[in-house]
Amino acid sequence: MRYPLIVFDWDGTLFDSAAVIAECIQLAAHEMALPVPDRETASHVIGLGLNDSLRHAMPSLLPERYAEFLALYRHHFQEREDGLSLFAGVDVLLEELRQRGHLLAIATGKPRRGLQRALQASGLGPLFAASRCGDETRSKPDPAMLVELMRELAVDRRDLLMIGDTSHDLGMARSAGVDAVAVGYGAHSADSLRLLEPRSCVGNVVELRQWLATNA
Repeated sequence: MRYPLIVFDWDGTLFDSAAVIAECIQLAAHEMALPVPDRETASHVIGLGLNDSLRHAMPSLLPERYAEFLALYRHHFQEREDGLSLFAGVDVLLEELRQRGHLLAIATGKPRRGLQRALQASGLGPLFAASRCGDETRSKPDPAMLVELMRELAVDRRDLLMIGDTSHDLGMARSAGVDAVAVGYGAHSADSLRLLEPRSCVGNVVELRQWLATNA
């Protein structure tokens, strides 16, 4: 086994939610009469912690209004949450990895409450040995999430593979000194992800499953 521990991002990697997250950022900005970020800008901040996302996507928003913005964003997202789902084949992939003996974990910019709701709704919670969320430690691309997961699960950096759909995921992996695979079907374009030199950049869950069967 090349990678005893495989760490996944959530939104845009396992869960088909990137487009809705960007839309909800835009809706909240519009309701607060703020400059509405374009889709590329709104998508770029997916994966960051909420405060870091706002600093990048909404630079004119005063920090004292962050809570107001986040309340509007959460309202719009929760209205749409029940209509979201895992990417096709994700549940089968994760079950296969567990059966082969891999430890699985999550490193996400989502707050803990949001991840818990998603894990409960998807039924995937029991498959993961550990997780780190954006409101618990330093935001991607800081390596803190991966460093903490390695410490908790007693895994060395050479034994960990990070899988994500954003440059923030790949930057975190690089900073932590671990290998990474990019998925080009989420928030950031495949071309932008390849610039960060992941071990591979796959176009769908089927390709990811094939790569992991051969290389992980």
